[in-house]
Amino acid sequence: MDPSPFILDGGLATELEASGFQLQGDPLWSAKLLHTNPQAIKDVHYRFLQSGSDVITTATYQASIEGFVKYLGLRPEEAQQMIMSGVQLAKETVREFMSHSPESEDRREPLVAGSVGPYGAFLHDGSEYTGAYEDKMTLEELKDWHRPQIQCLVKAGADLVAMETIPGLKEAEALVEVLKEFPETKAWLSFSCKDIQNISSGRRFSEAVQVACRSKQLVAVGVNCCPAPLVKPLLESAKSHKKADLSWVVYPNSGERWDPNTG
Repeated sequence: MDPSPFILDGGLATELEASGFQLQGDPLWSAKLLHTNPQAIKDVHYRFLQSGSDVITTATYQASIEGFVKYLGLRPEEAQQMIMSGVQLAKETVREFMSHSPESEDRREPLVAGSVGPYGAFLHDGSEYTGAYEDKMTLEELKDWHRPQIQCLVKAGADLVAMETIPGLKEAEALVEVLKEFPETKAWLSFSCKDIQNISSGRRFSEAVQVACRSKQLVAVGVNCCPAPLVKPLLESAKSHKKADLSWVVYPNSGERWDPNTG
């Protein structure tokens, strides 16, 4: 990897809502637009590229086979294609940007990161910020949940997988285990955190970094969807546990708390 920092894109759903799309309260969140308005997703990807993003993240954070079957009435094989389309849309946008935009000169080729959200995102109850569901699920159940989505993203050609907003260690371990089934695939692992030392489930962020360090496929570990002031102390709390060849990945929000009823 290029040693200079990679600039990630911003909040896809935030941009879509700013464009007039109503996503609050939808169990599929921005993934719904893969079905209803894929061009809107491409438009946001393109604007992020114009703004200097080196990484475009797919609209698949809240996408799942079960979710698309349940809420869109798709057959399982159609749901798989819908997840894969998130990668295809992002890659198409990168190609169009690089071939048509003067801004594309003298910059690195943007990467496409296939977004994988936590199981709590499917539950649509805010539990990706608590990890409360982990106690009721086995490691194998979490692996079985995440495997189909990762398989679709890899098959569609994502440059790497973004395993993000993970609240607990068990789910992190499940994701690292599933990743081994796709040995050529690289990924980052990013946690939601509740304070300056702990991930959302209450375990230490330093423990989470140690889980990441057990994987030979991760290129980065870090935090996302937490208030910005937490970032530096969190990284400081775990820096002695991070391998030298593993980068940090950081993308906090502006600090509000998510309420599943009011947004």
